[in-house]
Amino acid sequence: MRLTQPRIPALPEAQWSDEQREALKGQEIGGSVQNIFRTMANHAKLAKRWLVFGNHILSKSTLSPRDREILILRIGWLCQAGYEWAQHVVIGRRAGISAEEIEMIKTGADAAGWSTHDALLLRAADELHHDAFISDATWQGLKVDFTDQQMMDLVFTCGQYTMVSMALNSFGVQLDPGLKGF
Repeated sequence: MRLTQPRIPALPEAQWSDEQREALKGQEIGGSVQNIFRTMANHAKLAKRWLVFGNHILSKSTLSPRDREILILRIGWLCQAGYEWAQHVVIGRRAGISAEEIEMIKTGADAAGWSTHDALLLRAADELHHDAFISDATWQGLKVDFTDQQMMDLVFTCGQYTMVSMALNSFGVQLDPGLKGF
């Protein structure tokens, strides 16, 4: 975690207005609302609109859950977003990414053991993070398996989680109980 204290507090639900409750309706997981959403309660109008896009990326995308989580974890690592990493290690494991592969994501596409497809996903995340552009070689490699819609979802997934990582890092969102950072 880059910050040990939040710059923007994670508001307790007991303090939420009706607008905040409406904006964050349905964000309870395991009996509680996570710190990312309790932090977003500070800006209910933004949260409401951001969640529409975020929900597409997380649950309505044309990417497989495994592919999506490889991209998200790589972006979280590249952005050094401890909160993002911790949340998506759990989600990634549910999507079929092994503990060994999660460690390999830290190294990236050059780690031994990746399939060609997975290495291309990691390379695309790196290229978008470093240059805001997927090279022709990486694009053509991914197009062997991906439709145009999947390529669009890939780019928007990396963009969404870069933006979220920026917010988490800058706001100082702290880990939820039971999560382990880097």
